[in-house]
Amino acid sequence: MTEGHQTPKTSAITDMIFESFRLHGQLIAFGDQMVKEFGLTSARWQILGSISIANNSVTVPKIARNLGLSRQAVQRVTNDLERDGFVIFADNPDHKRAKLVVLTDMGHTVYREADRKYLAWLKSNIEPFKLSSVQTAIDVMQTLGGCCTTYLDKTEVDVDK
Repeated sequence: MTEGHQTPKTSAITDMIFESFRLHGQLIAFGDQMVKEFGLTSARWQILGSISIANNSVTVPKIARNLGLSRQAVQRVTNDLERDGFVIFADNPDHKRAKLVVLTDMGHTVYREADRKYLAWLKSNIEPFKLSSVQTAIDVMQTLGGCCTTYLDKTEVDVDK
């Protein structure tokens, strides 16, 4: 979209999208630094967290859907986590091919340690945030995510025709 076609609202949304791109990069760098001492990266930390939140047994496709990532990307990182002893693959009684991803004792321990470090950081940085602003930001991100999903779903349908 050219500047001549921008309205104040479209310009603000475009600015917000570009700011979210910058924030994404900062969050990845922050996460990588935060969990480096545990042998993790942001990607590994996200996946361990997704497994932990799911109460310790979830499939790679489910993790991918929860995180909004491709199944292939999650599979690659999960394979690395298995190789390094953070997770194991277990038989899934509901699906022969989609194995369950389960945290090992080491995976639980490392995730809890990373979570403690993160929560300590969060508590020391929480002051500038107003709860109502955080809730509004979540609503805005969910609305934007819904618009993106609708576009992607429509594009996939159009491609299949």
